[in-house]
Amino acid sequence: MIGHREPTFLSRNWLRLLIFQLRLALRAYQMSSGAPSGSSMSSTPGSPPPRAGPNSVSFKDLCCLFCCPPFPSSIVSKLAFMPPEASYSISEDNKLVLIEGRAAWPHDNAFLNTCIEMRVARTRRRNRVACIMIRPVQDAHFTLLFSHGNAVDLGQMSSFLYGLGFHLHCNVFSYDYSGYGCSTGKASEKNLYADIAAAFEVLKTEFGVPKEKIILYGQSIGTVPSVDLASREDLAALILHSPLMSGMRVAFPGTTTTWCCDAFPSIEKVPRVKCPTLVIHGTDDEVIDFSHGVSIYERCPASVEPLWVPGAGHNDVELHAAYLERLRSFIDLEASAVRVTAPITVAMTTNNANSTVSNGTSA
Repeated sequence: MIGHREPTFLSRNWLRLLIFQLRLALRAYQMSSGAPSGSSMSSTPGSPPPRAGPNSVSFKDLCCLFCCPPFPSSIVSKLAFMPPEASYSISEDNKLVLIEGRAAWPHDNAFLNTCIEMRVARTRRRNRVACIMIRPVQDAHFTLLFSHGNAVDLGQMSSFLYGLGFHLHCNVFSYDYSGYGCSTGKASEKNLYADIAAAFEVLKTEFGVPKEKIILYGQSIGTVPSVDLASREDLAALILHSPLMSGMRVAFPGTTTTWCCDAFPSIEKVPRVKCPTLVIHGTDDEVIDFSHGVSIYERCPASVEPLWVPGAGHNDVELHAAYLERLRSFIDLEASAVRVTAPITVAMTTNNANSTVSNGTSA
């Protein structure tokens, strides 16, 4: 008689992998069925920009995710990206052309031609990445290099980015990940790092913005390339909106070790960030648990007072008044006080003296 056999190490690992895959499938459904991150704040006094329609994960998609190849890091990377149907095109004279029904622009149409410029950057992995420069105000001192969430593209984000720059008195430069919008290639973790590096070079060389005037802003999956770049470059500041520690930690809450097969290991890179860093997170985030923001804040040696938004989820932090208040105080007081040159410091000090913006609060 054949006795009972204990599961081998290999079979136990495959069982863990199966459980891991099921968790990721549920996480993918949660992330794709909700509103895209980063598109809900009112862009200027007026109505908020529209949210893109939900993406879906089909049975065929799941088969491809789990079988090609069936490794946790590959699965995490694939499930992290949900590119929508392109909502824009780029004209021959480098202007943004929004596709009706996929993106809306609730402002004066003249701003599309006067305030927005498009560029295409070539990455070290030979992809072409669409970039956008938005100048909503005159004499902006800082430029935000914005890395958006996983379910939107530049067309859908354009109104939000315009409003963000308008309220913060900053220029905003953003880009689409490989496989998103007008960007070529396919979204992946390696391409994510190459994409932001290429966008960063365009911002410096074609638009002439020096590093000390660049503030990185990453939201959700966008915090991953932002942390990576900030860990290698000395920039003005870093803003992390709903950051994740790593892919495995999102799928397996309570994981404390970074495995060699882990994806997006921001928790291992953030200790190398030197510029002032603001972490923002909703306490009721249903996609990336609040504990991720707390851990990133604690591990970053350059962290400033964070913004914890009580009751906020993954897609509505920007609807709370404390969001803009804290961003203004961070940019006006903390980022500028540390990273600008002496002549500009004098000018900014004068501006701050006349400012009525109060410090943001955190909970």
